[in-house]
Amino acid sequence: MKFHTEYLHFNTKKRREYINITYEVEKALEKSGIKEGMVLVSAAHITAGVYINDAEDGIIKDIDDMLERLAPTGPDYRHHRTGEDNGDAHLKNILVGHQVIIPVTNGRLDVGPWQQVYYAEFDGQRRKKLIIKVMGE
Repeated sequence: MKFHTEYLHFNTKKRREYINITYEVEKALEKSGIKEGMVLVSAAHITAGVYINDAEDGIIKDIDDMLERLAPTGPDYRHHRTGEDNGDAHLKNILVGHQVIIPVTNGRLDVGPWQQVYYAEFDGQRRKKLIIKVMGE
């Protein structure tokens, strides 16, 4: 079994952003030379996430609206007693998840026709890391 690891770094302009990283994941897979296996894409921060969904502006806004309803920005979360103000970002991470595993078949991501990989930033405007780990033969 072979492994290939790459890192992406983000420093978003806004506190919340949704960034399509499908191309970067495909490039890491191509560099790996792996034909059969899987790709793990993982946000290395507790206030960011990774998910797979449609690359359509309406659904991205719907996702953001849903997360804001479930974990609104601003309330006095107990976490804020530590001096932080990002309690909502920690909860949004739990709702979205911090990683996805994507099957690889014949050297390509084995996803549906509309599926795209997204990095979800919930507490941005500072440098964060994402890991792409390709595993297989």
